[in-house]
Amino acid sequence: MSDKSDLHHIVVVGGGAGGLELVTRLGDRLAAKGKARVTLVERSRTHLWKPLLHEIAAGSMDAAQHEVDYLAHAHWHNFRFRFGEMIGLDRKNREIHLAATFDDEGEEITPKRSFTYDTLVIAVGSVSNDFGTPGVREHAIMLETPEHAARFNRKIVNACFRAHTQEQPVQPGQLHVTIIGAGATGTELSAELHQTTRAVVAYGLDKINPSRDIRITLVEAADRILPALPESVSHSTALLLKGLDVDVRTGAKVNEVSGEGVHLDSGELVPSKFVVWAAGVRGPDFLGHLDGLEVSRSNQLVVLPTLQTTQDPDIFAIGDCASCLNSASGQPVPPRAQAAHQQASHVFKQISRRLENKLLQPYFYRDFGSLVSLGKYATVGSLMGLGKGRKLQIEGYFALLMYRSLYKMHQVALHGGSKVFLDTLGRLISRRTVPQIKLH
Repeated sequence: MSDKSDLHHIVVVGGGAGGLELVTRLGDRLAAKGKARVTLVERSRTHLWKPLLHEIAAGSMDAAQHEVDYLAHAHWHNFRFRFGEMIGLDRKNREIHLAATFDDEGEEITPKRSFTYDTLVIAVGSVSNDFGTPGVREHAIMLETPEHAARFNRKIVNACFRAHTQEQPVQPGQLHVTIIGAGATGTELSAELHQTTRAVVAYGLDKINPSRDIRITLVEAADRILPALPESVSHSTALLLKGLDVDVRTGAKVNEVSGEGVHLDSGELVPSKFVVWAAGVRGPDFLGHLDGLEVSRSNQLVVLPTLQTTQDPDIFAIGDCASCLNSASGQPVPPRAQAAHQQASHVFKQISRRLENKLLQPYFYRDFGSLVSLGKYATVGSLMGLGKGRKLQIEGYFALLMYRSLYKMHQVALHGGSKVFLDTLGRLISRRTVPQIKLH
């Protein structure tokens, strides 16, 4: 199946933070005015902002209340949604190939299909990089999708019910969680789990003693947690986690993950019923087989300063699937939501320039700082852009407001300010009528 149209056809593959913001703006600004035809290709039916996954996993947020339905969003913003997973590319004929999709019973939903493009933007995000560590795929959970996060949450809640109702006392390690990788996701998850597991117990599972029976271990190969963030933020966060009795292991390399727990390079076994792998990212496997497009060692698409791929000027890549150097510093652009947001804005402008036959401009990444939320306990981080070379460390309520504003900015980009205001007001009212953690 091919799409035929006299209009310039823009296809965006991947509806994550960058991809959905881009296709929304393309639909509102170009498709609505008859300047282009815009299509989003995505293998999921709904969108959830990826930085929220640790909250879904911990149970402090209900995914259903924050999902965006792609089909409805496409209807409202003048683009088309095509359900399916990209598996191949024909650059000569400017076609992308999609795999067939199937339901839970194995019945085909959509057949194998192909769609033509004039401009293609690949924004498929990243997957976890297990670096070939034995046992990770079999015994650890990776928080790559909302389904993964929800599955982990169900396992934790079920384990608490099991421990409460069993005849024998809670066994050592039965409610132990080890998180491998102390970047933002792993660090935030450790604090959220400390909060939510105790909340679950407080609802009446009194056979469990949280201080004795629930243990959370955070393992990091680097010499400090949050190695990509300023050392002052890392130090403050480590002290906060220590106060929560989170067992932080730095300089600890993982050799293997087994059914017993996590085996460290030192020979020590960290007994764990539940293991979360949150260390490292790489591009999805299919990126390495896209009709000669160049990929990095991490299987990310290598792009020029304009965010066009090195082998094809008609194909852009943004977000975590792109290997991009900052035009200002020459350093790799980090895999952060703020980078995806900036790249989506940049590519929209470049596509508009392409339609007007103008020269494309380079992308400059601007680092506005980093924030880490430890649930209800604290939020810490640093802000940049306050002057050349200046950083400001922030904590407390102001830091929390800044952290929450990142998600609000994403929502505003998708829905507009008035709708986001009304939605936020409604959530504030409904919070008093529902449990503060997900129990099912």
